[in-house]
Amino acid sequence: QVQLTESGGGSVETGGSLRLSCRFSIGTWINCGMNWYRRRPGKQRELVASIRSGGTTEYTDSVKGRFTISADNSKNTLYLQMNSLDADDTAVYYCHIFSSPNVHSECFGYFGQGTQVTVAS
Repeated sequence: QVQLTESGGGSVETGGSLRLSCRFSIGTWINCGMNWYRRRPGKQRELVASIRSGGTTEYTDSVKGRFTISADNSKNTLYLQMNSLDADDTAVYYCHIFSSPNVHSECFGYFGQGTQVTVAS
């Protein structure tokens, strides 16, 4: 029912930029909110940025001012614009969505397959 497909990862030099995209398909389900996570080498997966249905955004401290999360609901696409990248941003980035079958049900979380971002120093 819920499908997520990330794209836009790749290799970039320190200081460079990338834009990740996540095409999502939730059918008739409700979108409760969307996130970007990342898993850096040797570390746990961490929440990077969130966007709620009303447009409110939140970021982890290490990316504030550099990353921007946005969504185009007409295209069913979530974005993560990443600027001023450095080696610490090297990770697999995952799109994540909370979705519910109806207004009376809880929201369930779903991850995409991930896309690799490598920042070369």
